Amino acid sequence: MLRGTDTRRTRARRPLPSLRQQYHEYVLERIETYKNSLGRSRLMELGAEAAADLQDSGAEQFLLTEVLMQEAVDKLIIRRLKLPAFSRWKQTFANMRKAQREPTRWGLEPDCVLAALLPRIEPEDIVVVVGPGAEPAAYLLAAHDASVTFIASDLGAVERVESGFANEALAATAECYFVQPGCWLPDFGGPLDLVVLDAGSLGEVEPTVRARFVDELIRRTTGGGMHVLLPGSSGLAPEALVSMYDGWSADQVARSRRRGSARKSTGVVLTCPGQEPSTEAAES
Repeated sequence: MLRGTDTRRTRARRPLPSLRQQYHEYVLERIETYKNSLGRSRLMELGAEAAADLQDSGAEQFLLTEVLMQEAVDKLIIRRLKLPAFSRWKQTFANMRKAQREPTRWGLEPDCVLAALLPRIEPEDIVVVVGPGAEPAAYLLAAHDASVTFIASDLGAVERVESGFANEALAATAECYFVQPGCWLPDFGGPLDLVVLDAGSLGEVEPTVRARFVDELIRRTTGGGMHVLLPGSSGLAPEALVSMYDGWSADQVARSRRRGSARKSTGVVLTCPGQEPSTEAAES
């Protein structure tokens, strides 16, 4: 995340995965998603079919190890899903990623709050996206090569986003967790550069628990980092959380660039003062 002073030079950054690594991750995620969609009996049938294929290919019985069977099952799934070979996937990857970097690809307005922030995003920025209402932001930011962690207390939303990352070849730099506010937060790999929070998803959370949850995200945010508070379909408005951000400054990108009649809040953008962040996990 671009800042007035460069606070990032001392932070070790892992290199972005190569195209080959991203392709491998894409294939593995699609295979695992397919396996998870099958019942135990169907998985057993798949294994038997893969074993039959090996026998037909002339493989000796003593070679049918667990590893060989796993590879045979994976190859069978790849054929069934008609996954492209690396050379064909690489040809379409650039156009696919270009489309994914547009807010409209995810149902967002072209002049939304996040769109104004995208030029500031740097590869491997550590980003946390919270709540089902912020799901499009998770895909958009992952497409910009940010290191995205999606968390939500809705297991269905977590599974949906996890599958979405896999289907869109975004899983190489993204992951998902089921998290109940106030109980536990994972290790995000370093101080947070950006947090995108679906304010509506916290509407039914007990106020003291909600405050502790937001405070933990605040404490983990690096100086100069930003929090984007988005309105959900229902629940709290973003402005209801602003009082928790003592000393933070409002960013002008949150103001609508459209003129005319009053609009529903498009979100609040806040910038962290230059403090040392805390990486300690929240107490349960």
